[in-house]
Amino acid sequence: MARRTFFSFHYERDVWRSSVVRKSAALKTDISSEFIDASLWEESKLKGDGALRELINDALYGTTVTAVLIGAETHRRRWVKYEISQSTARGNGIFGIYIHNIRDQNGDQGARGVNPLDSQYMTYDWINDNGYDNLSRWVETAYQER
Repeated sequence: MARRTFFSFHYERDVWRSSVVRKSAALKTDISSEFIDASLWEESKLKGDGALRELINDALYGTTVTAVLIGAETHRRRWVKYEISQSTARGNGIFGIYIHNIRDQNGDQGARGVNPLDSQYMTYDWINDNGYDNLSRWVETAYQER
């Protein structure tokens, strides 16, 4: 059964690296990937906090797992914190993926960020832990441990 998985990340800073993970998820038959498109995010930002909360809540609807993509500044992002709290309230399985080792559009790696998740949640490194081959297992593990 496909697990509907919401991907939480710092949109402005990590969109390139997160697209590597999200595109990988799209190739897996056991993961149904959910995320907020950048254009919808920008449009909702103009409408205010209520619109952003509604956008996030709508995107989380029907998901069972949340993957937090951890970049250099993810832990500072107010809306990532909101996505994590809403995922917890929904009972989603949650895990983190460090994405700093994924090269960006310029071929650069980023700095390892601070993990915004509680220590009870598993974290992985996309490159060092072979995320492309293991993402399905990570999603399923988070789902089973929720």
